[in-house]
Parts: sequence; C-alpha cells; structure tokens
Amino acid sequence: MFTDYTKIIIKSGDGGNGAVTFRREKYVAAGGPDGGDGGNGGNIYFQVDKDKNTLIDFRYHKKFKASNGENGSGSHCNGKYGEDLYIKVPMGTVIKDVETGKVVADLSEANQTELILKGGRGGRGNSHFKTSTRQAPHFAEDGEKGEEKEIILELKLLADVGLLGFPNVGKSTFLKAVTDAKPKIANYHFTTLVPNLGVVKTKDGNSFVLADIPGIIEGASEGVGLGIQFLRHVERTRLLLHFLDVSGQEGRDPIEDFYAINKELKQYSERLSTRKQIIVANKVDILQDENTWKEIEELAKKEKMPVYQISAATGQGIEKLIDDIVQLLKILPKEELIEIEDKVVYTLEEKQDQWTIKEKDGIFIVSGKAVERLMGRVNIEDNESMHYLQKSLKNMGIEQKLKEMGVCEGDTVILADWELEWYDI
Repeated sequence: MFTDYTKIIIKSGDGGNGAVTFRREKYVAAGGPDGGDGGNGGNIYFQVDKDKNTLIDFRYHKKFKASNGENGSGSHCNGKYGEDLYIKVPMGTVIKDVETGKVVADLSEANQTELILKGGRGGRGNSHFKTSTRQAPHFAEDGEKGEEKEIILELKLLADVGLLGFPNVGKSTFLKAVTDAKPKIANYHFTTLVPNLGVVKTKDGNSFVLADIPGIIEGASEGVGLGIQFLRHVERTRLLLHFLDVSGQEGRDPIEDFYAINKELKQYSERLSTRKQIIVANKVDILQDENTWKEIEELAKKEKMPVYQISAATGQGIEKLIDDIVQLLKILPKEELIEIEDKVVYTLEEKQDQWTIKEKDGIFIVSGKAVERLMGRVNIEDNESMHYLQKSLKNMGIEQKLKEMGVCEGDTVILADWELEWYDI
C-alpha cells in the first residue's frame, strides 16, 4: 500500500531530577552536599532511509517517545542520559507542525538526519547551590519535561522528470516502455491510483528518474478527486512531460486538456506553473485527424514549448525524446524545489527564559517555562530555598514586573502550580 501523508505524535524524553544528598562519612567533617545531576532526556531525530519508499510504517504506529533521563544520586553521581530516538522516513519526506502548518524539516538528501525535538535538560543536584552563606542547600532542580508535538509527515516523490496528463493518455505505457517499472496498464478511464517511479537508462550511460504522476483532473488543486495528494508530487520534478492524446479515441480535446491541467498547477503553486514543460503528443500511430496534430503544433508555438510526436505503444519517436531530455536535464538547475519559510526546529532552549504575568480578580498569575523550571528546584519547606526563590524572582525581573502591576504585601501570587502569599523583603 502506498502511503504519502500521515499525522503522528512525538515526545522527547524528560530530564532526570537532581539529587538532594549530603556526604556522610566517618572521620569526614562537614562533608557537605553531594547531589548529582539528572541526565538529559532523549532527543528525537528524523533520518532518511534509502530502503523506504512509503510512510506505511506510520499507518498504525502513531506515537513515538524518546527515553527519559535518569535521576542523579549521591556522591556526585549524575543520572544517565535518555537514549535518543531515530525515526526512519523515506527520502522526500517533509515534516510540518500541525498547529502552525510551518515546515520543520525537508528530508530530501541521502542519509540526512534532522533534530526535531530536543529532550528536557537534567536538573542540577544540590551541590550546585552551595554558597558561602548557604552551606547545606536542601533543594535541587527537577528535570525539564520533554516537549510533545503533533506533526504531519508528507512524502513528495523525488524525480527528475514528471509525467502529466489526463487519465488514459498513455503515461503508464510510456513509463513501462522506457524503464523497468511495472505499472498496471489497461484501457480504462480511471486514473492510476498511486505514483510510479522508474529509472531511465540510455545507451550512452546517462540516467534519470521518471515519475508517473497520476491523472490530475479539474478541481484537483481544491481537493477534487485525489487532488492535492498527487499535485504535491509534481513539486519535486525539474521537468514535466505533458502528455496529450492525439488519437481522438477518448473524445477529448487535447488543447482543452492542456489548459485545464496547467490551470490546476497554477492554482496549487505559482512557482510550479513556471516549471519547464515538454508537450508529448502520444498515440500518433492511431491518429485519425491531422488537424489535431496541427492544433497541438500551434499550441506549442504559442506557449513556447518543445513538442514531440510519439507512440508509447510502438516506440515511435521515443528515442529522440529521451535523448533530448537527457541534454535538457544537464542545463536545468537542481534548485531547492521546496521553499522552507520561517523554518522551525523545536528546542526547549528557545522557551526556557519566557514568562508572562496576568492579573485576575486581584490574583497575580505568573506562568512560562522559566517559572516552571524555577519552581521545580524550590523546596517551600526550607527557608534557604525560599530565600533562593525570592532572589531568583528578582534576577529574572519578575519581582519588578509584579511591583509595576501593583502587587502588595499579602496578595496572592501563583507561580506555576504553587499559590503563595506575597511579602517584601
């Protein structure tokens, strides 16, 4: 089964907690704090696997989680880091964030590996918080939580040349004639249901990848039929062969077909509509009206496109077409065919210093990653720890902001999930 679009949930590993321990050995005076740090949570990477060609592995497996970091322990023993998770995908996979629709990564190169979610950082043990005035800190940092995201995996075929055309114009027959691909071929009006790839090898030793893009119909750019599922594959090609049926057997007008498909390309992507095209007039072996060929010649002249007469069934004209395609591919640039705007790679670091304050009914609510991390290393039962909290709020600018918003002695301040009474020191 060919699968080229799916949604999955990924979660990076949580960081381990720092330890609150003290050195206690016989004959060792004032051993002091020796709590080790927690290990970092595992990262999530996506990696290209050349042996994969669909996203079928994600049809039923929808959630992926990296390992958590281990907690720290005494004697300055740090916790083990969580194991990173590598998720294998086919070449040509684009990763998007469901929430924003932005592209996170474009995996279009062999063996490419991209970091998508970074694991939570391990918390520091109490040995880090010892100062000249705080000799025995009874608090440590909790590990940061890993992030969870829902993402879209979208597979876009990687091919040099794509075959365009309405159903039953001979694209699959052409693909079979020039490659080792074995598409299903029959005389029916229904389109190919999945894209097919094949490698064209010439007698001179040149080669290129050819993709039979399933028939695109009117309304495809708006989702009619299989619509955008197939238009996305056209994006990855450098050259398009636009097949037109000149036989007249299907009762279609090839000129109307040409403009109908190009209209869909333009509505889907302005950039795609400017992709280099070659008009291929197929089924010339059963051409019934010479005027049809003359009309196609006029079309090619008007659109400033090369045009070729071929018969995919008999092989007529194919060798010349292939030779010219090889020469054309040598001068067509291998540009980046997918534009990544505002690329996002999710990391905890970019959010760790963020905090916000809202006032509601006289209650001040302070939230954000920075506050969550701070409260994760505070022991509200310990006076030294509370002093550390007050100092941290001042250093982070939260105390000043609260005062600007009118906080007074005795007011309720909620820090993350902790409800505290404000007092000035």
